[in-house]
Amino acid sequence: METRNLGQQGLRVSALGLGCMGMSDFYGQRDDAESTRTLHRAQELGVTFFDTADMYGPYLNEELVGRAFQGRRQQVVLATKFGIQRDPNDPTKRGVNGRPEYVRQACEGSLKRLGTDYIDLYYQHRVDPSTPIEETVGAMSRLVEEGKVRFLGLSEAAADTVRRAHAVHPISALQTEYSLWSRDPEDEILPTVRELGIGFVPYSPLGRGFLTGQIQKFEDLDQDDYRRHTPRFQGENFQKNLDLVARIKDLAGQKGCSASQLALAWVLAQGPDIVPIPGTKRISYLEENLGALEVQLTADELRQLDEIAPKGVAAGLRYPEQMMRSVNG
Repeated sequence: METRNLGQQGLRVSALGLGCMGMSDFYGQRDDAESTRTLHRAQELGVTFFDTADMYGPYLNEELVGRAFQGRRQQVVLATKFGIQRDPNDPTKRGVNGRPEYVRQACEGSLKRLGTDYIDLYYQHRVDPSTPIEETVGAMSRLVEEGKVRFLGLSEAAADTVRRAHAVHPISALQTEYSLWSRDPEDEILPTVRELGIGFVPYSPLGRGFLTGQIQKFEDLDQDDYRRHTPRFQGENFQKNLDLVARIKDLAGQKGCSASQLALAWVLAQGPDIVPIPGTKRISYLEENLGALEVQLTADELRQLDEIAPKGVAAGLRYPEQMMRSVNG
């Protein structure tokens, strides 16, 4: 397994990680047994980097990941996040909290659920507009001093916010959505993290599954799948984005790989400081995704993908409008 550095503080992980969110929430029915088998298979295949968050479930995903790696803790790098609070009576309602006292409380909860005494990479999930980033990261840095956290990260933070955070304590990784149909980070985010020596972790590198070509109609999504409420999966946007995926599939066919492998290979080719975390709960998709590491793209193929999927090509926002307000804070 190829490995890559995230940041300049010593965090080294497998070139592809595994996003665990969908194992417990948002993408239809849970199957903890199947998910556990997938987590174990990922580790067998050399994946060391596993991504969760306290709000997935909420809490269920951290518990699942923690159980799966009991007795294997030293072989894996666990990343989790805090900052999004879901209403226990209505999990669809959520707020953002970056207050220092909450940072500590959230960390203690995650440590307990993960069954560990340290978190390898601790992210602020969303920036709290009511709390200066310096105060939040200051509280996070104290967790590093106490040995409860090894490295710090941010998720969906704007370039200026990243600079301010990094001035308080070194940030090792910024996690943001990035894929062939979400290329906004190329404007300011990627240049900023590269200037500062911060690693970049793209989530949803397969466009929440759309770029795999497996989703052909709206009805393919379970009734409780949150993608039904996402603009890119609705109405005319769905068909326009399906046409885009068809072109990616055509190029993948010429290349002798799957659409998902081509899409992941493109993300991997954007730089050695990039570690995508495609999510899946199925071993078959996991193994297919890892095959992307064997796909080498030529300059001409990269040019073709730029033509097929230029910046802004996707139809529709990546989140519903109210959720978009919490990103790039």
